[in-house]
This record gives sequence, C-alpha cells and structure tokens, in this order.
Amino acid sequence: MSFPYRDETRELNDLTRKDLSGSFIELPGGVTHYELSNPEKENTVILVHGFSVPYFIYDPTFEFLTGSGFRVVRYDLFGRGFSDRPDTRYNIDLFVTQLRDLAVALRFTRPVNLVGLSTGGPITAAFTARFPEQVNKLVLIDPIGARILALSRILKVAAMPMVGEAIIDLVGRVGMVTNIASLFDRALVEHFRARYIAQMRYRGFRRGILSTIRNGMLDSFLEIYERVGKMDKPVLLFWGRNDPTVPFKHSDDLRAAMPNLELHVIENCGHIPHYEKPEEVNPILLDFLRK
Repeated sequence: MSFPYRDETRELNDLTRKDLSGSFIELPGGVTHYELSNPEKENTVILVHGFSVPYFIYDPTFEFLTGSGFRVVRYDLFGRGFSDRPDTRYNIDLFVTQLRDLAVALRFTRPVNLVGLSTGGPITAAFTARFPEQVNKLVLIDPIGARILALSRILKVAAMPMVGEAIIDLVGRVGMVTNIASLFDRALVEHFRARYIAQMRYRGFRRGILSTIRNGMLDSFLEIYERVGKMDKPVLLFWGRNDPTVPFKHSDDLRAAMPNLELHVIENCGHIPHYEKPEEVNPILLDFLRK
C-alpha cells in the first residue's frame, strides 16, 4: 500500500495528460513523456536529466541543438515530470531500460549521442557500457557516481524506511523545492519553481524519489565509468567549478577512470552549467558533436 501523501492529489492517465504539453509513448515499463525535434534528421542527441528536475532543465540545450540541425530528444525519467510512476525499484536497470526502450520505440537505427546531467551521468554511461554499438559520443554534465554522493540531512532521513515517508510528507512541496534550491543558482530556481512543483501534484512522485535514493542511484558508479573509459568512445565532460552538489574534486576520479575524456571547467558556475551559462557551454558542445 502506497503512503498517502497529502498533496499528491492527481493521477497521471490519458485524461489528465490531454492538458499537458509534449508527447507521450507507451513503453514496456510505462508511459514516457518526451519531446522530439527535427524528426527527419539522422544525427540524434538524447538528453537525460538528473535526480528530480524533469526535462525542462534542458530548455537552452534543446533549443540550441534543434536550431543547429540535430534530431533532439528529451524525456522525463520514470517517477519524474509527467512520465509514469511505476511501483517498482528505481535503480540503474530501470532507467537504462527506459532509455533503451525509448530509442527502440522511436526507431533510432543509427548510433546516438547521449548527454547525461547529474544522475543522468551514470544512466548514460551504463547505457554506453551495455550497448556500445548504439552510442556514438557521450557528454557528461556534473555527473554523480565518481564517488558516493554525500547526502544532505533531509536525504539521509528520507533513506530510512517509513521514517522517510513521514518526513517527506511533512516537508511538503515548498520544503522539497527549497531543498532543491540548494543545488542551483537562486535566481534560476525562482524561474522554474512553478514548473518543478507541477510534477509533485501527481501520485507516485515522492515514492519514486525515495526509491531512487534507496536503490543506489546516489552511490558510486566508478566501475561503469572505467568500462566506458576503456572503449574507443569520445567523451566530453563539463563541470561547474562551484558545484555544491557534486564537488569539482570528484572530476579527478572521473578523469582517472576515463583518461581520454575532454574536460571543460565552467568558472563561477554551479551544478547546471548548460542552464546557467549556455553561452559558454553550447559552442563547446556543438564543436564536440560535429567533430
């Protein structure tokens, strides 16, 4: 039986999705919310978001790459945005399978370029390690998984069975958004606060978040990064110098695991450099993808 969160008052279904933007596709694991641009193009980029902010976190990147002539896909991970919230284990296998099923459903027959932000880092890296023939290039943006991520106080409590459910219910929407605010520039959080909260009204959001914490998605994925590092795959790494969530020093472990990667440090920048400073990130990203 699911915990009865007080402000999760809506169900995601065919009826409620009629009023939502974007597209929806039925995958074996559930319905996935996505957006596809330039469907006639063949050079494909798939954008995989992070821990809890859904695909709108890629607004500047999606628009830029679309205008640059790429076929671009961004989608909501299960449990986030307007994708289904299955009652299951939210682990690396679930998210890699969702990515694979989406690529199959959209009939991508040629290798794609993957971009993984934060938690999207180990997802895209694990996909590359499992299906190397399906990946052309890999881009990582302040990825987690080089080391075990140090949890904030609220996330430590959330990891405790039953206690976490009660605490996260008491914290409510405002408290959760305030906690997320610690990850990003304050002005940016204010900009997309309402868009973030919209996903929290639908049943299953907090269950998915708690399951993600409890099923190892904030642990080390260094072995996976090392496997990718042994492949002949171009890898681009962005890191905000002042990232408070995944400290810049974690990049040392990642560079050791993938010695041939191309690193670009974005100065005076936090956890989402592609969003905070697209004018710096986008030209580098475009050059890497076009090489």
